[in-house]
Amino acid sequence: MKNLWKALMMVRCCNRRSFWLRVLYVTLQSVLPLVNLYLLKLMIDAVTMAVSSRGEIPLGASHVQHYLLAMCGVFLLNRVVSALNAVNNDVLSQRLIDYVSDLLQRQSARLDMQYYDNPAYHDTFHRAQQEASFRPLQILTNFMALGGSLISIAGVVVMLAAASWWVIVVMIVAVLPGFAVRLFKARRIYRFRRENTQLYRRTTYFGALLTAREAAKEIRSFNLAPLFRARFVDARRQLVGQLLSISRRLGTLDVLCGVIEAAAMFGVVSLLISEAYVGAITLGSFVMLFEAFRRGQGYLSSLVGGIAGLYDNRLFVGNLFEFLSLKPTILAPDEPLPVPDEITEVELRDVTFRYPDMNRDVLSHFSLRARRGEITRIDGRNGFGKSTVIKLLLRLYDPQQGTVLVNGIDIRRFRPDELRARMGVLFQDFVRYSLTVADNIQPLGHSATQPLSHSLRLAGAQPIVDRLPQGEHTLLGRLFDGGSELSMGQWQRIALARALATDAPVLLLDEPTAWLDADARHHLHETLCALEPKKIILLITHSQNLE
Repeated sequence: MKNLWKALMMVRCCNRRSFWLRVLYVTLQSVLPLVNLYLLKLMIDAVTMAVSSRGEIPLGASHVQHYLLAMCGVFLLNRVVSALNAVNNDVLSQRLIDYVSDLLQRQSARLDMQYYDNPAYHDTFHRAQQEASFRPLQILTNFMALGGSLISIAGVVVMLAAASWWVIVVMIVAVLPGFAVRLFKARRIYRFRRENTQLYRRTTYFGALLTAREAAKEIRSFNLAPLFRARFVDARRQLVGQLLSISRRLGTLDVLCGVIEAAAMFGVVSLLISEAYVGAITLGSFVMLFEAFRRGQGYLSSLVGGIAGLYDNRLFVGNLFEFLSLKPTILAPDEPLPVPDEITEVELRDVTFRYPDMNRDVLSHFSLRARRGEITRIDGRNGFGKSTVIKLLLRLYDPQQGTVLVNGIDIRRFRPDELRARMGVLFQDFVRYSLTVADNIQPLGHSATQPLSHSLRLAGAQPIVDRLPQGEHTLLGRLFDGGSELSMGQWQRIALARALATDAPVLLLDEPTAWLDADARHHLHETLCALEPKKIILLITHSQNLE
């Protein structure tokens, strides 16, 4: 019940007004049909009495017309409530999508990089993402269905009690097999999806490869589409085959439950017909009791569906709360120290580090010291751990052994966000944002301490921007309308400008010349020489390709 309650509170928090309106509308929709059913009984009895006594319906002297008007009024009110509930439900569902999306994004942003190296994390995130946008609202719907069904069933029981308690018992017992089947189905489907999370993710991965722009060139050049399409189809075939097998078995059980409910209806209606035939109940009572039993079966089925739905959604919404319960390990200390304004030295001292679930160390007893006023180079072969040094300095990971220091202070004594704000970084696999030039270089705006033109000039990117249609306001990439594509060398200079925008005292550059031509490398060399006296510059390269 804990997850169900948390889900309900989530829906309430996303929009309190819509939440309580939903409760009101569902309550009204549960009561109004019962009112109409009772009005129908009164009208039929009035018509029967009038016909039997005078041979015609005296509309002016009887209450038939009043009952008819009341029924039409209740019907119209029910339609109005249904329309209002539909609009309110749309509002609530959209607010919930926004609310849960924000929760997922915030949680993803606060978790450590080590989670992204773990396939189990991606399974957890996939399950949460698949269920997050609708499961909490379904839980509210299930609770509302339960409440509405209980109200309706209470009214039906009162009506049927006038005929026989035996009818009520039969109505209840007839739906129990269907209830058991629904619980079994919910559990079986949940277990299937959880066990096949990786297979679902593979279908998503192959589908993305076939449709993503980033992979389009290679897929066409190497004619990989048939291969990935075949693997997508094979994964889907496995999933669909298992699902259909489960569905057929459960479908057979559903049919058997239907037979039991039909037999119950036959027995009860036969009883009511016999009582009406001998005059034990009026025609109006017969119609009311028949409709009450028929609707009662429907209400019980809705009640059973609500309970089974709660069970089902409790299982699946657990995936969302499982993801939201993950805790970061890279945390600020209880009493953080301020990051020094003047950073003169960064150091890795006897550091040993391996990535999660790896069986070998990437760095083993590694030491490095970089000082202000000099360019510290790290050269080495692939897999040597050069890029890992930058990740440790940014405290994206903590080493298993050893210490990372700034001005001789362990960086674990600083707030991670404040530490990172004091470091400008160009990653080897820099991101090409489908944003304007200005937003690519100053994505947070206020975090940049250098004018945009200054950052562009230092990175050698100003001539590139000057040739774009709207200059610094030009949208980059071809993902959206009006975007201009750049070469990889041009993109790298935009990313370098982003690293220089904050004028941070520490500059971390991972393969900054990988995509640059000779002129651009020369410009970068001049820029680094100009910045060298006032910055700590850590330069990672495979070779001495920078003048």
